[in-house]
Parts: sequence; structure tokens; C-alpha cells
Amino acid sequence: MSDKPASFQSPEMRKKFPLHPKHPERTCWGCDKYCADDALQCGNGSGRTQHPAEMLGEDWYEWGDWGIAPAGEGDE
Repeated sequence: MSDKPASFQSPEMRKKFPLHPKHPERTCWGCDKYCADDALQCGNGSGRTQHPAEMLGEDWYEWGDWGIAPAGEGDE
């Protein structure tokens, strides 16, 4: 198993999306800017978008049709 944090990057995303961030409550996950929760740049007047792990739990990527397979899984 790798020591690198698990992440996912779709073709349309510019930045990697972490599966298990250390402090998801400190970041807005609504776009690929990943702004600090007290310095949102979107300008749409909304609040911080939560990371899926905050709402669905640590195994959030295993449920639904996210199309995410952590490194090492599905390689067989």
C-alpha cells in the first residue's frame, strides 16, 4: 500500500480530488479552486460546499456511481 494520500482526477478536473483529506472542514469543495472556508472566491454568495466524506462518511466513494477506484483497486 502506498504512503501517498488517495486522490481522484477526472479528465475535466484540473486538480486532484482527495478521497480522505485531513481537515475537510477547512476547505470549500464546490469547484476546483479549493478555497479556504473563510476566503471563498466563487462569488456566488453561497456558503462552503462540504467534502463528500463529511456528509457520507469515509467510504463515500464506494457508494453510488462516482467512477472512482482508489490506487491499487481494480487492477487485477
